Amino acid sequence: MYKTNHMENHYCHRLFSICIHKPPVAGTPAGGSDLRKQSAVAPPSGQQQQSNNSNVTRRRTVSSNSRPSVPTRIVYKEALGSSLETDLDLPFWQRTWFIGLLLVMALSFFGLAIFLFLTLDSDYTSTPVYAATSEGVEITYGSVLKLMHEKTRFRLHSHDVPYGSGSGQQSVTGFPNVDDANSYWIVRPSPETSAKQGDSIKSGSIIRLQHMKTRRWLHSHLHASPISGNLEVSCFGDDGNSDTGDYWRLEIEGSGKTWRQDQRIRLRHVDTLGYLHSHDKKYSRIAGGQQEVCGVREKRADNVWLAVEGVYLPVSESK
Repeated sequence: MYKTNHMENHYCHRLFSICIHKPPVAGTPAGGSDLRKQSAVAPPSGQQQQSNNSNVTRRRTVSSNSRPSVPTRIVYKEALGSSLETDLDLPFWQRTWFIGLLLVMALSFFGLAIFLFLTLDSDYTSTPVYAATSEGVEITYGSVLKLMHEKTRFRLHSHDVPYGSGSGQQSVTGFPNVDDANSYWIVRPSPETSAKQGDSIKSGSIIRLQHMKTRRWLHSHLHASPISGNLEVSCFGDDGNSDTGDYWRLEIEGSGKTWRQDQRIRLRHVDTLGYLHSHDKKYSRIAGGQQEVCGVREKRADNVWLAVEGVYLPVSESK
């Protein structure tokens, strides 16, 4: 009994000692932490100390070479000071000549613009609204066209400038240039007829010509024209204001029965019986270079006109 208990106690003591005393981890040498501590505080070897000394010497050499020397700074200051003194010694005009040149150029362009604005007539700078179409087409009501005086080749023209004498209404002249927007006229029938836009215009028809830009009607009366003293031709009224002073009878020269672009025509005023007329007598002031348009009761070579540039509406189909 005693022997058995003694063996059991011995066996338990062995198990207890095995559980408490664990074996060291594989690959970890005993006393490793002490060796690391010793290597961390170990003094450098002789070769490492020489390398450190050479690095310190090299850093000192580089830092000493990177700093500019005192004489270099003195020379730079002297050169800068001499350059500033040279610039200040230049005359004022040599330092500001470019600004002066720009100012003179700007004033020159400004003066040229004012000169052109004051001297050029707006009639000469206008651009045409419509281009000319093919020749020989039939002219209908609603067409927009220019009338050219056969003898002088001037276009029937008007602008918002009144006569200085006579009626004082809007003046009508002959204009020399082709590319002018103030020479377009719209062909209208008289209000008493049933003619409409697109209808052809026969010889003997009474028509009206409306100035496209100012919307006034080609008009005549017994006032004297400014230059020749003939019947004055003017522009008068508006879209809703027209009278018999705006009526003109179409007379086609030759055997033609309907108005076409290539035909010679005359326009005779219904009230005064004067033919639309022009000649080479020109204005010298407000409408300088433009010639007089008036009315004369005699049939002359100077009262023949032709339809030239314009937009001609096609003939409408009769129902």
